[in-house]
Amino acid sequence: MSTRQTIAVLGAGAWGSALAVLLARNGHTVWLWDQDAHRMVALSKNRTDRYLSGTLLPDTILPTEHLEVALAATSEVLVVVPSHGFRATLEACAAYRPANVRLALATKGLEPGTERPLHQVAEEIMGMETPLAVLSGPTFAAEVLAGLPTAITIASRFPAYAQWLADCMRSAHFRPYTSDDLVGVEIGGAVKNVMAIAAGISDGLGFGANARAALITRGLAEIMRLGEAMGGRRETFMGLTGVGDLVLTCTDDLSRNRRFGLSIGRGKTVDEALAAIDQVVEGLSTVREVVTLARRLGVDMPITHQVYAILYEGHNPRSAVHALLMRALRSE
Repeated sequence: MSTRQTIAVLGAGAWGSALAVLLARNGHTVWLWDQDAHRMVALSKNRTDRYLSGTLLPDTILPTEHLEVALAATSEVLVVVPSHGFRATLEACAAYRPANVRLALATKGLEPGTERPLHQVAEEIMGMETPLAVLSGPTFAAEVLAGLPTAITIASRFPAYAQWLADCMRSAHFRPYTSDDLVGVEIGGAVKNVMAIAAGISDGLGFGANARAALITRGLAEIMRLGEAMGGRRETFMGLTGVGDLVLTCTDDLSRNRRFGLSIGRGKTVDEALAAIDQVVEGLSTVREVVTLARRLGVDMPITHQVYAILYEGHNPRSAVHALLMRALRSE
């Protein structure tokens, strides 16, 4: 266990709140910020909300609606905001930039409009010299809050920083592994949300376990093709942030991306499915970015393209599955 630290967690959704609780249980002081000021005021008073699954915040978590307060308290920053708010949050951080800042990113997705991995956006805004790490892996916030066994990957070009983060987070129930493959870790964590939507659609249509297994397996092939084209390492996609996260999100209904897909497969519109979940569904925006990226790089991603066609072009889900099955035969 590392010595006690003070860490700012930016983003108090389900995953940000769970990571804040994990750090606090490990003896660290956590400043927890979110752009929803009313929520943060209520969280300071009530010490719990819907994102915490009934868990009370430890006393060492200090919610604040003021970003400058959180950043003034520490140079250790963990960013867990949705991908659509990532750039704005980092630009705000740069304005209050604490000395010797170090950034850990636990947001899964690509930057909307540029299709860039988020660590590249952070490097652009904060500078290449800023120690930076990416956290990803097969994790449900509710299970971390419940103290159930969990493993993640921490990727960084700064080995000492990755090890420091691992020491801060490790516990009897939470095991971090380290890596230097930021691209591979980020692509696995982003694109698996698209495949979870596909698996949910298939199950919502009643297509069964055979179809789900096929989607997971061929979905992994798509993730690997894209990741390698971007410079990620093949072995990364066989680890926690590739196949591990993919299996988790495609098979368990704690996954909001899978639940979103289930609703689509059962005949709901995109807006109806989003309203039922009432949380960010990262795969909805990620599929748009991945399709653009795959076309630019010449990467074959048929499952991804069919998910995009269903969500953005109004294609019938059954017709999309038929189109996948009727593609020209090829070797695996």
